[in-house]
Amino acid sequence: MLSSELKIFSGNANKPLAQRIADYVGVRLGDATVTEFPDQETFVKINENIRGRDVFIVQPTSPPANQHLMELLIMIDACRRASATRITAVIPFFGYARQDRKDQPRVPITAKLVANLITAAGANRVITMDLHAQQLMGFFDIPVDHLYAAPVIYRYVKQKNLQDLVVVSPDIGGVKMVHAYANMFHAPLAIVAKKRKSAKEVEVLNVVGDVKGKNVLLVDDLTETAGTLTRAAEILKKKGAKKVFASVSHAVLNPVALERLRRSALEELVTTDTVLNPKVGKFKLTALSVAPLLGEAIQRIHNSESVSSLFDINGTRPES
Repeated sequence: MLSSELKIFSGNANKPLAQRIADYVGVRLGDATVTEFPDQETFVKINENIRGRDVFIVQPTSPPANQHLMELLIMIDACRRASATRITAVIPFFGYARQDRKDQPRVPITAKLVANLITAAGANRVITMDLHAQQLMGFFDIPVDHLYAAPVIYRYVKQKNLQDLVVVSPDIGGVKMVHAYANMFHAPLAIVAKKRKSAKEVEVLNVVGDVKGKNVLLVDDLTETAGTLTRAAEILKKKGAKKVFASVSHAVLNPVALERLRRSALEELVTTDTVLNPKVGKFKLTALSVAPLLGEAIQRIHNSESVSSLFDINGTRPES
């Protein structure tokens, strides 16, 4: 257990979440100035003494990703130069996670570059949530606590008492995540096989599994344009599904996504507050707070206690 005092600071990416985390932990949100010069250079000043403190910086790299990433790096550097004992970067949404491999010639592995930058800036530890690919933890040369939104989403969906529930992956890549959800709900699973035409368009091919007369929960880690979810919901309804719900950990919704959701066959999109959620209008979007989960993890890390025990649900874990 660190003898130093716990401090929580926030950049501009998601201050409401940082405030909710601080409230849960029972500390005042740290006083920091994070602003821009007229030429858009980021300026940071920590307005209180943090010498010898255990510092947690809450900053998802949500859009605009580059600006929020720079804020995070500069805040880490400022805390390091102010002699903080330990600096933990709390990144509820790690925005560069999809650039994790060389899948074509002459492209970077940007996720590894960002991991290096965070370490070089002076972070001693990282807390993140529902990475696009779990192997990204290996890109960091410092400890990474990978949290899961599944317990929060599970409790909400369970209250709906949906009968004949089937958990569905909107693509083959998400099968492992959906398998974990299916185990938690003790429900069968199905897969929507898709082919992506471009970064904004997908072509749904087929449904593997029985969804006729069933209530369906589509599960994914991230949606930006909502193309995958809305096309999957459409074909699931054609295959005889009763009601189609969707849950994603990170809803980074752009204007195209908002319009697609309004016109979609989805009953509801359940997400979290890892990023700031826009108002959709004429569509039910439910944002559940992960502040208690992140706050509990912060307290346990500060006190050198186990974090993994946070994720036991019905005898299973989200990563299983």
